[in-house]
Amino acid sequence: MTQTTRRHYETLSDAATRTGLSIKTLRRRIAVGELAAYRAGPRVIRLDPDDVDRLMVRVPTCD
Repeated sequence: MTQTTRRHYETLSDAATRTGLSIKTLRRRIAVGELAAYRAGPRVIRLDPDDVDRLMVRVPTCD
């Protein structure tokens, strides 16, 4: 028996709330190709949370 992993997607609003980024920032990242987006109809856009998380890069600190 094989088990398939189901991918989960989130709305722009959910991604913005979760990361503290604005919807406008996410849309800009999609427009320039830095963030993949998936369409599920003419007005429905969904994001893979893992793709959104990769936008977040740790800032190095000086010790």
